[in-house]
Amino acid sequence: MRSVVDTGGMEPLGFDVTVATTARIYDYWLGGQDNFAVDRTAAMQIEEAAPGAPLMAIENRRFLGRTVRYLAESGITQFLDIGTGLPTRGNVHEVAQGITPQARVVYVDNDPMVLAQSVALKTGNNVTVLQADLRRPDLILDQARETLDFTQPVAILLVAVLHFIGDGDNPVALIAALRDATAEGSYLVVSHVTGEFSKEAAAQSEARYKKVTPGATVRGRKQILGLFDGYALVEPGLVQVPQWRPAGPVTAGLENVWFLGGVGCKAPAGRM
Repeated sequence: MRSVVDTGGMEPLGFDVTVATTARIYDYWLGGQDNFAVDRTAAMQIEEAAPGAPLMAIENRRFLGRTVRYLAESGITQFLDIGTGLPTRGNVHEVAQGITPQARVVYVDNDPMVLAQSVALKTGNNVTVLQADLRRPDLILDQARETLDFTQPVAILLVAVLHFIGDGDNPVALIAALRDATAEGSYLVVSHVTGEFSKEAAAQSEARYKKVTPGATVRGRKQILGLFDGYALVEPGLVQVPQWRPAGPVTAGLENVWFLGGVGCKAPAGRM
């Protein structure tokens, strides 16, 4: 495994235990140990507006695992996971290499703690960890090319990260830069918080999240669909994350899962 720290001149988020971070808040909701009192306090404040936040984090992680398994079983052997977060059970390389041992994975995050934990725990062949920012796709691509062959299909994973990219940073253009660098037959995986299930509570959660770097932007279904420009959605399309090819029946709790997720293929729809 190799690690590269390159933020393209952007100031990286500091390793500051007095300031909550989204990665550590998610770690807390997922039952991890890599979080501090400030993260737990921020998490509980968010939960006051969104009591289902821990369930959302769990279901989002399950969605990631199912999509990676689907892609690996479909023949994808290269994964670019941007906004990977802190390591936990069922990491991308574990799922992908469990199906195809030679699968190659590049993890990208802008949080120094994520980098440190990832280098320590995500061990194995064909795994690279980069500290970089989604807002600089050119730098991500330059570094990722040392591990991934972009003349062959690559799965780009943007799971629970795009709602931390404001409209001013033009997420559609950022995705387009990544899409245009990949071969036909590549995939895009997106999960994103939406306010369509409880607009008032989502607005309150968004306001509280904005106190945590880098904040949050809640988007509607139409806006999230627009992130798949240039991709044909794989069935069942853009749905609440528990409904994306579940392993069993989806029963209770959907009203508390404000995440929409989908998988798109850079290929004519008739070839999927």
